[in-house]
Amino acid sequence: MLSERRQRVLRALIEDYIEYALPVGSRTLTERHRLGVSPATVRNDLSALEDAGFIQQPHTSAGRVPTDAGYRTFVDELLSSGLAEEERPHQAMVDELRASASELDALMERTSAALARLTNCLSIVMAPSVLAGRIRQITLVSLSPWQAIVIVVAEDGQVVNRTVTFADEVSADELASAQNLLNRVLAGHSARDVRRSMDAGTVEALSDPLVQLIIDESESARAHSLGVSALLRQPEFSDSKALLPVIEVLEDDRVLLNTFDEAAAEGGPVMVRIGHENPASELAGVSIVACPYGRGESEGVVAVIGPTRMNYERAIRAVRAAQCALHGE
Repeated sequence: MLSERRQRVLRALIEDYIEYALPVGSRTLTERHRLGVSPATVRNDLSALEDAGFIQQPHTSAGRVPTDAGYRTFVDELLSSGLAEEERPHQAMVDELRASASELDALMERTSAALARLTNCLSIVMAPSVLAGRIRQITLVSLSPWQAIVIVVAEDGQVVNRTVTFADEVSADELASAQNLLNRVLAGHSARDVRRSMDAGTVEALSDPLVQLIIDESESARAHSLGVSALLRQPEFSDSKALLPVIEVLEDDRVLLNTFDEAAAEGGPVMVRIGHENPASELAGVSIVACPYGRGESEGVVAVIGPTRMNYERAIRAVRAAQCALHGE
Protein backbone atom coordinates (compact mmCIF):
# COMPACT_ATOMS: atom_id res chain seq x y z
CA MET A 1 0.00 0.00 0.00
CA LEU A 2 1.56 3.28 -1.13
CA SER A 3 1.53 6.33 1.05
CA GLU A 4 -0.43 9.32 -0.24
CA ARG A 5 2.80 11.19 -1.02
CA ARG A 6 4.29 8.34 -3.03
CA GLN A 7 1.03 7.96 -4.89
CA ARG A 8 1.31 11.65 -5.86
CA VAL A 9 4.91 11.15 -6.99
CA LEU A 10 3.96 8.06 -9.04
CA ARG A 11 0.99 9.87 -10.56
CA ALA A 12 3.15 12.86 -11.51
CA LEU A 13 5.81 10.62 -13.08
CA ILE A 14 3.23 8.71 -15.13
CA GLU A 15 1.51 11.90 -16.32
CA ASP A 16 4.86 13.32 -17.46
CA TYR A 17 5.86 10.09 -19.18
CA ILE A 18 2.50 9.90 -20.99
CA GLU A 19 2.94 13.50 -22.13
CA TYR A 20 6.60 13.50 -23.21
CA ALA A 21 7.56 9.81 -23.73
CA LEU A 22 10.87 10.42 -21.96
CA PRO A 23 12.27 9.00 -18.69
CA VAL A 24 11.43 11.29 -15.78
CA GLY A 25 13.89 12.39 -13.08
CA SER A 26 13.42 13.86 -9.61
CA ARG A 27 14.43 17.37 -10.69
CA THR A 28 11.85 17.35 -13.50
CA LEU A 29 9.14 16.25 -11.09
CA THR A 30 9.86 18.97 -8.54
CA GLU A 31 10.00 21.64 -11.26
CA ARG A 32 6.77 20.65 -13.00
CA HIS A 33 4.63 19.58 -10.05
CA ARG A 34 3.84 21.06 -6.68
CA LEU A 35 4.72 18.02 -4.63
CA GLY A 36 5.44 19.97 -1.47
CA VAL A 37 8.69 18.12 -0.73
CA SER A 38 12.38 18.58 -1.55
CA PRO A 39 14.13 17.00 -4.54
CA ALA A 40 16.01 14.73 -2.10
CA THR A 41 12.71 13.40 -0.73
CA VAL A 42 11.44 12.82 -4.28
CA ARG A 43 14.64 10.90 -5.08
CA ASN A 44 14.07 8.70 -2.04
CA ASP A 45 10.45 8.13 -3.07
CA LEU A 46 11.54 7.19 -6.59
CA SER A 47 14.00 4.67 -5.20
CA ALA A 48 11.28 3.18 -3.01
CA LEU A 49 8.85 3.02 -5.95
CA GLU A 50 11.52 1.31 -8.05
CA ASP A 51 12.23 -1.24 -5.32
CA ALA A 52 8.49 -1.96 -5.12
CA GLY A 53 8.30 -2.58 -8.89
CA PHE A 54 6.16 0.43 -9.86
CA ILE A 55 8.84 2.16 -11.93
CA GLN A 56 12.15 1.20 -13.52
CA GLN A 57 15.31 2.89 -14.78
CA PRO A 58 15.92 1.99 -18.44
CA HIS A 59 19.54 3.19 -18.37
CA THR A 60 22.06 4.10 -15.68
CA SER A 61 21.83 7.80 -14.73
CA ALA A 62 18.57 8.11 -16.72
CA GLY A 63 15.21 9.00 -15.24
CA ARG A 64 12.52 6.44 -14.51
CA VAL A 65 9.61 5.07 -16.51
CA PRO A 66 6.46 3.30 -15.26
CA THR A 67 6.11 -0.48 -15.24
CA ASP A 68 2.86 -2.34 -15.88
CA ALA A 69 2.36 -2.46 -12.10
CA GLY A 70 2.79 1.31 -11.89
CA TYR A 71 0.24 1.88 -14.64
CA ARG A 72 -2.15 -0.53 -12.91
CA THR A 73 -1.98 1.49 -9.68
CA PHE A 74 -2.53 4.69 -11.68
CA VAL A 75 -5.50 3.24 -13.59
CA ASP A 76 -7.10 1.78 -10.48
CA GLU A 77 -6.93 5.23 -8.91
CA LEU A 78 -8.65 6.72 -11.97
CA LEU A 79 -11.36 4.06 -11.90
CA SER A 80 -11.96 4.44 -8.16
CA SER A 81 -12.47 8.18 -8.69
CA GLY A 82 -15.63 7.40 -10.69
CA LEU A 83 -14.14 8.38 -14.07
CA ALA A 84 -15.57 5.31 -15.82
CA GLU A 85 -19.05 6.01 -14.45
CA GLU A 86 -19.45 9.57 -15.73
CA GLU A 87 -22.95 9.80 -17.14
CA ARG A 88 -22.29 11.93 -20.22
CA PRO A 89 -18.63 11.90 -21.33
CA HIS A 90 -18.03 13.78 -24.61
CA GLN A 91 -21.75 14.45 -24.96
CA ALA A 92 -21.28 16.54 -28.13
CA MET A 93 -19.58 13.58 -29.81
CA VAL A 94 -22.35 11.23 -28.71
CA ASP A 95 -25.06 13.53 -30.10
CA GLU A 96 -23.22 14.03 -33.39
CA LEU A 97 -22.65 10.32 -33.93
CA ARG A 98 -26.24 9.36 -33.26
CA ALA A 99 -27.55 12.14 -35.50
CA SER A 100 -25.26 11.23 -38.40
CA ALA A 101 -25.90 7.49 -38.71
CA SER A 102 -29.15 5.55 -38.52
CA GLU A 103 -27.86 2.05 -39.32
CA LEU A 104 -25.65 0.17 -36.88
CA ASP A 105 -22.82 -0.51 -39.35
CA ALA A 106 -22.59 3.19 -40.27
CA LEU A 107 -22.73 4.18 -36.60
CA MET A 108 -19.96 1.70 -35.77
CA GLU A 109 -17.74 3.04 -38.54
CA ARG A 110 -18.21 6.67 -37.47
CA THR A 111 -17.70 5.75 -33.82
CA SER A 112 -14.45 3.94 -34.62
CA ALA A 113 -13.19 7.00 -36.51
CA ALA A 114 -14.10 9.31 -33.62
CA LEU A 115 -12.33 7.05 -31.12
CA ALA A 116 -9.14 6.93 -33.18
CA ARG A 117 -9.22 10.72 -33.52
CA LEU A 118 -9.77 11.33 -29.79
CA THR A 119 -7.19 8.86 -28.47
CA ASN A 120 -4.51 8.52 -31.18
CA CYS A 121 -4.89 4.79 -30.68
CA LEU A 122 -6.19 1.87 -32.70
CA SER A 123 -9.96 1.78 -32.23
CA ILE A 124 -12.08 -1.35 -32.60
CA VAL A 125 -15.86 -1.53 -32.58
CA MET A 126 -17.16 -5.09 -32.73
CA ALA A 127 -20.79 -5.54 -33.71
CA PRO A 128 -23.20 -7.61 -31.68
CA SER A 129 -24.89 -10.49 -33.36
CA VAL A 130 -28.19 -8.98 -34.45
CA LEU A 131 -29.69 -12.48 -34.42
CA ALA A 132 -29.17 -12.60 -30.64
CA GLY A 133 -32.08 -10.18 -30.24
CA ARG A 134 -35.66 -10.48 -31.42
CA ILE A 135 -35.98 -10.13 -35.17
CA ARG A 136 -38.59 -8.04 -36.92
CA GLN A 137 -37.73 -8.81 -40.54
CA ILE A 138 -35.08 -10.37 -42.78
CA THR A 139 -34.68 -9.25 -46.38
CA LEU A 140 -32.42 -10.89 -48.98
CA VAL A 141 -31.34 -8.77 -51.95
CA SER A 142 -29.62 -10.52 -54.86
CA LEU A 143 -26.48 -8.84 -56.20
CA SER A 144 -25.59 -11.69 -58.57
CA PRO A 145 -26.19 -15.45 -58.74
CA TRP A 146 -23.22 -15.83 -56.36
CA GLN A 147 -23.81 -12.97 -53.94
CA ALA A 148 -26.60 -11.36 -51.92
CA ILE A 149 -27.10 -8.77 -49.19
CA VAL A 150 -28.81 -9.88 -45.99
CA ILE A 151 -30.66 -7.04 -44.24
CA VAL A 152 -31.74 -7.88 -40.69
CA VAL A 153 -34.03 -5.51 -38.79
CA ALA A 154 -34.28 -6.22 -35.06
CA GLU A 155 -37.24 -5.28 -32.89
CA ASP A 156 -35.06 -2.81 -30.97
CA GLY A 157 -34.44 -0.87 -34.20
CA GLN A 158 -30.99 -2.17 -35.08
CA VAL A 159 -30.39 -2.63 -38.81
CA VAL A 160 -27.43 -4.72 -39.96
CA ASN A 161 -26.33 -5.54 -43.50
CA ARG A 162 -24.20 -8.52 -44.40
CA THR A 163 -22.90 -9.54 -47.81
CA VAL A 164 -23.07 -13.31 -48.36
CA THR A 165 -21.08 -15.08 -51.08
CA PHE A 166 -22.31 -18.45 -52.37
CA ALA A 167 -20.12 -21.30 -53.61
CA ASP A 168 -22.76 -22.23 -56.21
CA GLU A 169 -25.27 -20.18 -58.15
CA VAL A 170 -28.43 -19.24 -56.24
CA SER A 171 -31.51 -18.33 -58.25
CA ALA A 172 -33.94 -15.55 -57.38
CA ASP A 173 -36.60 -18.15 -56.53
CA GLU A 174 -34.22 -19.96 -54.14
CA LEU A 175 -33.35 -16.67 -52.46
CA ALA A 176 -37.03 -15.72 -52.12
CA SER A 177 -37.79 -19.13 -50.64
CA ALA A 178 -34.97 -18.75 -48.11
CA GLN A 179 -36.23 -15.27 -47.17
CA ASN A 180 -39.77 -16.53 -46.60
CA LEU A 181 -38.53 -19.45 -44.52
CA LEU A 182 -36.29 -17.27 -42.36
CA ASN A 183 -39.07 -14.79 -41.66
CA ARG A 184 -41.56 -17.56 -40.91
CA VAL A 185 -39.22 -19.19 -38.39
CA LEU A 186 -37.41 -16.16 -36.89
CA ALA A 187 -39.78 -13.16 -37.02
CA GLY A 188 -40.69 -12.19 -33.45
CA HIS A 189 -37.98 -14.44 -32.00
CA SER A 190 -34.21 -14.55 -31.60
CA ALA A 191 -32.16 -17.22 -33.36
CA ARG A 192 -31.02 -18.53 -29.99
CA ASP A 193 -34.59 -18.83 -28.71
CA VAL A 194 -35.62 -20.70 -31.83
CA ARG A 195 -32.73 -23.15 -31.47
CA ARG A 196 -33.65 -23.87 -27.85
CA SER A 197 -37.22 -24.85 -28.72
CA MET A 198 -36.98 -26.33 -32.21
CA ASP A 199 -39.48 -28.90 -33.37
CA ALA A 200 -38.73 -31.40 -36.11
CA GLY A 201 -40.05 -29.09 -38.85
CA THR A 202 -37.88 -26.20 -37.75
CA VAL A 203 -34.80 -28.41 -37.52
CA GLU A 204 -35.35 -29.57 -41.08
CA ALA A 205 -35.98 -26.03 -42.36
CA LEU A 206 -32.88 -24.57 -40.73
CA SER A 207 -30.71 -27.43 -41.94
CA ASP A 208 -31.01 -26.20 -45.54
CA PRO A 209 -27.41 -25.27 -46.57
CA LEU A 210 -28.44 -21.91 -48.04
CA VAL A 211 -30.44 -20.94 -44.95
CA GLN A 212 -27.62 -22.08 -42.65
CA LEU A 213 -25.06 -20.02 -44.58
CA ILE A 214 -27.23 -16.91 -44.31
CA ILE A 215 -27.71 -17.43 -40.55
CA ASP A 216 -23.99 -18.04 -39.97
CA GLU A 217 -22.98 -14.91 -41.88
CA SER A 218 -25.60 -12.81 -40.08
CA GLU A 219 -24.47 -14.05 -36.66
CA SER A 220 -20.78 -13.44 -37.28
CA ALA A 221 -19.25 -10.50 -35.44
CA ARG A 222 -18.04 -7.64 -37.63
CA ALA A 223 -15.25 -5.41 -36.39
CA HIS A 224 -14.66 -1.85 -37.55
CA SER A 225 -11.12 -0.72 -36.78
CA LEU A 226 -9.18 2.47 -37.52
CA GLY A 227 -6.07 4.19 -36.23
CA VAL A 228 -3.09 2.09 -37.33
CA SER A 229 -1.45 5.22 -38.76
CA ALA A 230 -1.94 6.98 -35.41
CA LEU A 231 -0.18 4.11 -33.63
CA LEU A 232 2.72 4.29 -36.06
CA ARG A 233 3.27 7.90 -35.00
CA GLN A 234 3.79 6.82 -31.39
CA PRO A 235 7.48 6.55 -30.38
CA GLU A 236 6.99 2.94 -29.27
CA PHE A 237 6.01 1.96 -32.80
CA SER A 238 8.19 4.29 -34.88
CA ASP A 239 9.67 1.09 -36.26
CA SER A 240 6.66 -0.52 -37.93
CA LYS A 241 8.12 -3.97 -37.20
CA ALA A 242 7.31 -3.42 -33.52
CA LEU A 243 3.62 -3.03 -34.37
CA LEU A 244 3.42 -5.95 -36.81
CA PRO A 245 2.94 -8.73 -34.16
CA VAL A 246 0.12 -6.70 -32.58
CA ILE A 247 -1.69 -6.27 -35.90
CA GLU A 248 -1.21 -9.92 -36.83
CA VAL A 249 -2.65 -11.24 -33.56
CA LEU A 250 -5.59 -8.82 -33.74
CA GLU A 251 -6.46 -10.19 -37.18
CA ASP A 252 -7.28 -13.47 -35.43
CA ASP A 253 -10.96 -13.13 -34.52
CA ARG A 254 -10.54 -15.70 -31.74
CA VAL A 255 -8.05 -13.49 -29.91
CA LEU A 256 -10.34 -10.50 -30.24
CA LEU A 257 -13.37 -12.43 -29.05
CA ASN A 258 -11.54 -14.02 -26.10
CA THR A 259 -10.13 -10.67 -25.03
CA PHE A 260 -13.36 -8.77 -25.41
CA ASP A 261 -15.50 -11.50 -23.85
CA GLU A 262 -13.75 -10.54 -20.62
CA ALA A 263 -15.04 -6.99 -20.97
CA ALA A 264 -18.61 -8.22 -21.18
CA ALA A 265 -18.14 -10.82 -18.45
CA GLU A 266 -16.64 -8.45 -15.88
CA GLY A 267 -19.82 -6.40 -15.79
CA GLY A 268 -18.06 -3.14 -14.84
CA PRO A 269 -18.31 0.01 -16.91
CA VAL A 270 -14.78 -0.35 -18.39
CA MET A 271 -12.14 -3.08 -18.63
CA VAL A 272 -8.48 -2.04 -18.75
CA ARG A 273 -5.78 -4.60 -19.58
CA ILE A 274 -2.20 -3.31 -19.30
CA GLY A 275 0.78 -4.88 -21.05
CA HIS A 276 1.47 -8.34 -19.66
CA GLU A 277 -2.07 -8.56 -18.25
CA ASN A 278 -3.23 -9.32 -21.79
CA PRO A 279 -3.73 -13.05 -22.49
CA ALA A 280 -1.81 -13.00 -25.80
CA SER A 281 1.95 -12.53 -25.43
CA GLU A 282 1.99 -10.43 -28.63
CA LEU A 283 -0.10 -7.82 -26.77
CA ALA A 284 2.38 -7.47 -23.89
CA GLY A 285 3.51 -4.08 -25.21
CA VAL A 286 0.05 -2.52 -25.47
CA SER A 287 -2.90 -1.69 -23.28
CA ILE A 288 -6.57 -2.28 -24.07
CA VAL A 289 -9.45 -0.16 -22.78
CA ALA A 290 -12.78 -1.80 -23.60
CA CYS A 291 -16.41 -1.95 -22.58
CA PRO A 292 -19.54 -3.72 -23.84
CA TYR A 293 -22.52 -2.01 -25.41
CA GLY A 294 -25.99 -3.23 -26.21
CA ARG A 295 -28.46 -5.06 -24.03
CA GLY A 296 -28.91 -8.63 -22.88
CA GLU A 297 -27.46 -11.27 -25.16
CA SER A 298 -27.09 -8.79 -28.03
CA GLU A 299 -23.84 -7.17 -26.89
CA GLY A 300 -20.94 -5.78 -28.87
CA VAL A 301 -17.63 -4.36 -27.66
CA VAL A 302 -15.93 -1.01 -28.20
CA ALA A 303 -12.21 -0.69 -27.45
CA VAL A 304 -9.02 1.27 -27.99
CA ILE A 305 -5.60 -0.34 -28.18
CA GLY A 306 -2.43 1.67 -27.73
CA PRO A 307 0.99 1.69 -26.09
CA THR A 308 1.05 1.15 -22.34
CA ARG A 309 1.98 4.85 -22.27
CA MET A 310 -1.49 5.77 -23.57
CA ASN A 311 -3.49 8.59 -21.97
CA TYR A 312 -5.74 6.35 -19.87
CA GLU A 313 -8.01 9.13 -18.65
CA ARG A 314 -8.74 10.24 -22.21
CA ALA A 315 -9.12 6.66 -23.44
CA ILE A 316 -11.59 5.72 -20.68
CA ARG A 317 -13.71 8.81 -21.33
CA ALA A 318 -13.67 8.22 -25.10
CA VAL A 319 -14.62 4.55 -24.81
CA ARG A 320 -17.46 5.40 -22.45
CA ALA A 321 -18.71 8.06 -24.88
CA ALA A 322 -18.62 5.52 -27.71
CA GLN A 323 -20.53 3.08 -25.52
CA CYS A 324 -23.22 5.72 -24.91
CA ALA A 325 -23.49 6.47 -28.63
CA LEU A 326 -23.79 2.80 -29.61
CA HIS A 327 -26.01 1.93 -26.68
CA GLY A 328 -28.52 4.66 -27.47
CA GLU A 329 -28.17 6.41 -24.09
